[in-house]
Amino acid sequence: MTHYRIRESGEIKSQGEIRAMHKNTSFPKVWGENVHEAIGIDPVLLTPKPESAEAYKHYTRNGVEQDANGNWVQAWVEKNMFSKYTDGEGVVHTKAQQETAYQANLDAGAAKSVRTDRDSRLALTDFHGLTDNTMSAEMTTYRQALRDVPQQEGFPNEIDWPVEPT
Repeated sequence: MTHYRIRESGEIKSQGEIRAMHKNTSFPKVWGENVHEAIGIDPVLLTPKPESAEAYKHYTRNGVEQDANGNWVQAWVEKNMFSKYTDGEGVVHTKAQQETAYQANLDAGAAKSVRTDRDSRLALTDFHGLTDNTMSAEMTTYRQALRDVPQQEGFPNEIDWPVEPT
């Protein structure tokens, strides 16, 4: 969504909000420098969201700022995802407790996803174990390696998937 900075007040408005402010004005389909000058606005250029180098931090939009070229661009501020707080019952929740719970939830989701993938890989080889079929030693080893995926040291975030025999 395109936003503009009103020069007079510094407010940030969407194109729709600016159109509503100028109800009796007919605007062209594409707004160029002539429209910007006529109604006293500057376009706010999109900037990519920075990536945080630290765990449990993220960036959020924080208004606009001028870049080195004098353009108005989106401003970003890094924030902690968690902070210490006391709930309505007087229980204190520390930042560390929240981070641990959050990471446990991420790991549980990743583990579920990996197990679903593992189960699909096992299902694709189930026909090797039918009563009228003799399973090869390589296939038996492969299927056991799939079952052992949750016991891998990096589970659930680093998986060394076994290679299906040909």
